[in-house]
Amino acid sequence: MSNPTSALGKRTIRRRQLREIVPLADTTIYDMEQRGEFPQRFYLTARTVVWDLAEVEAWLDERRQASRAKTVNRAPSPDVTLRKSRPIKG
Repeated sequence: MSNPTSALGKRTIRRRQLREIVPLADTTIYDMEQRGEFPQRFYLTARTVVWDLAEVEAWLDERRQASRAKTVNRAPSPDVTLRKSRPIKG
């Protein structure tokens, strides 16, 4: 039996489905799209926005490989001595 998604062509997903696959906030996804770091959404109609599922899955695979290769830039640890409330003596 053949894969149903290949018979139908490209499969698209809406925002709710995207949020189930990629646990990022809408603003984070939007910012990453603007920087070219996430697959671009496109409009099916004037009010319906979708993403290509294959592009999103490929992006996830790239992120997984980058994480395993330790090439993902991580946020620096905060300097707790600079806290304005309850500073830690050190």
